Amino acid sequence: VIEGRARTVEAAVHELGDYLIGQDPSRINDLWQVMYRAGFYRGGPILMSAIAGIDQALWDIKGKVLNAPVWQLMGGLVRDKIKAYSWVGGDRPADVIDGIKTLREIGFDTFKLNGCEELGLIDNSRAVDAAVNTVAQIREAFGNQIEFGLDFHGRVSAPMAKVLIKELEPYRPLFIEEPVLAEQAEYYPKLAAQTHIPLAAGERMFSRFDFKRVLEAGGISILQPDLSHAGGITECYKIAGMAEAYDVTLAPHCPLGPIALAACLHIDFVSYNAVLQEQSMGIHYNKGAELLDFVKNKEDFSMVGGFFKP
Repeated sequence: VIEGRARTVEAAVHELGDYLIGQDPSRINDLWQVMYRAGFYRGGPILMSAIAGIDQALWDIKGKVLNAPVWQLMGGLVRDKIKAYSWVGGDRPADVIDGIKTLREIGFDTFKLNGCEELGLIDNSRAVDAAVNTVAQIREAFGNQIEFGLDFHGRVSAPMAKVLIKELEPYRPLFIEEPVLAEQAEYYPKLAAQTHIPLAAGERMFSRFDFKRVLEAGGISILQPDLSHAGGITECYKIAGMAEAYDVTLAPHCPLGPIALAACLHIDFVSYNAVLQEQSMGIHYNKGAELLDFVKNKEDFSMVGGFFKP
């Protein structure tokens, strides 16, 4: 669900349920289109999150009825494994380094970190130096034995993103996520033109129509749709195909639980341009509710050498 809007999304699910109850659950495409198009107002985080949850449930039903994994129903595997990366919390360099060391012990070598704290619209050199210093210490501690993306969380203005990206380039981050908010997508091609670092975005885009605008504008190298907010498996498979046509890669956003992760993995295994999968086993905001606590088939979420397999 949308963080801070759980009851709102729940209400939307109940409203959609008035239509869905009694329908044929095997008609996933038809049901999806009705849920999306039947109302006057379309899109947005609430409706698309509600559709996403229902869509994942419909695919689960179909898989159980046909006794087949969803990736098989979508045409079969395009790969036998997908690289996983893990979030590492903390703003102090020592805390981040300790977190990376712990995760390396269980097989991770690819991570995502805070890119910076929230900056003013035009901030001072001390704030820039603090962000760069953290990244510099991490690269010095691990060299090229790890890869890491940096998440700006959309909390950097376009002028400061331009400054910060330039200063971070020598440390070769794997990507920079949400350098500015998606609502300022006109800056993506401008920022991309000044750097060799791939730019990533997508967690706050909710349909293929949102992604279409970004793909047409250019500048983004990695799309990160969140299957729990962007219409579910049905919609995100279409988004993946759109991205492939623009030579843009896919790395589904997933700081969530096992149902969302499983849905993402099915998309990863059938999408040619999928390159990375975020996961959240045991990270800071899941410490009290470990990802696999309520999962019977825990072995299906095990990783081998930092990769998930079907």
